[in-house]
Amino acid sequence: MPRLFDPLTIRGTAFRNRIFVSPMCQYSSRDGVPNAWHLVHLGSRAVGGAALVMVEATSVSPEGRITPVDSGLWSPDQAEAFRPIVEFVAARGAVPGVQLAHAGRKASTRAPWEGGLPLSESEGAWETLAPSAVPFGRYPPPRALTGNEIDEIVRQFVASARLALAAGFRVVELHMAHGYLLHEFLSPLANRREDEYGGGFENRARLPLRVASAVREVWPPSRPLFVRISATDWAEGGWTPEDSVRFARELAAIGVDLIDCSSGGIIPGVKIPAVPGYQVEFAARVRKEAGIATGAVGLITEPEQAEEIVASGKADAVLLGRAVLRDPYWPLHAARALGVDVAWPNQYLRAKE
Repeated sequence: MPRLFDPLTIRGTAFRNRIFVSPMCQYSSRDGVPNAWHLVHLGSRAVGGAALVMVEATSVSPEGRITPVDSGLWSPDQAEAFRPIVEFVAARGAVPGVQLAHAGRKASTRAPWEGGLPLSESEGAWETLAPSAVPFGRYPPPRALTGNEIDEIVRQFVASARLALAAGFRVVELHMAHGYLLHEFLSPLANRREDEYGGGFENRARLPLRVASAVREVWPPSRPLFVRISATDWAEGGWTPEDSVRFARELAAIGVDLIDCSSGGIIPGVKIPAVPGYQVEFAARVRKEAGIATGAVGLITEPEQAEEIVASGKADAVLLGRAVLRDPYWPLHAARALGVDVAWPNQYLRAKE
């Protein structure tokens, strides 16, 4: 039996295999509210056999959106709109999850197919927030958060977690990667503060750890809490794999259950060796040295590749992005390639053989 199709239980939540759908921005919401696009997009991946279907980076506040068309969880109306999507995903045997995020200094931009550049004032640009008034490349400089505003960021993540619970999500992932707000606090390339939230590792990790601890307190003990990190900034003077191991240990002590190991995003123009599985070793190292479950992500496209990652103990699960955009039924096809007989939806049985 290939290990990729072994069930996995984290806290009180059972996953039918080790294939997770990575959170991928769809830039298709209005006022943060999901719609029929999200139902079909996420529902089809659940039908396709994935164990976890994760909703895209979902902002905890209006100013935390990357674009005006990001999904959000700062109001009950948004939670109510997510509910039927969550129910459909769960009914198809997948675990519904959501990634909670704040874009920080990388907020207030156009959607990628509109160029992805910062919004102009006439397009409704808003003030961006960050640990320090250090811009991301040529983006407009952000405003450094005050101490009271940092406290408010914690409250926003907690409020969003409560709304996620009301919507029925079984997993929450906190986005601390890709150059967004919590990653900005972690990385010395973005964090130039001189108070208790800047300087050495302990100070830079203070806000992310506060957020994780506060969310863990309101997220039920039976439901897993994940964190996505950028395991390295791929830049001199930035966040390192060693930092990631240390940070993962502290997250584990708080009650985080799995570290989703990505990388990069804190500064533009960085050369990343983007070859198949280029981030898997980060997941392997964090799993081994921090003693916490990990997810591997990044150019994982082939069933045999995914099987080797899980079977060799490099990660507890794989998170697929582009592969499941190309093929929503990747898990079903992977099972066939690996010689595993898995259940297909009754409506599709005529196509199984």
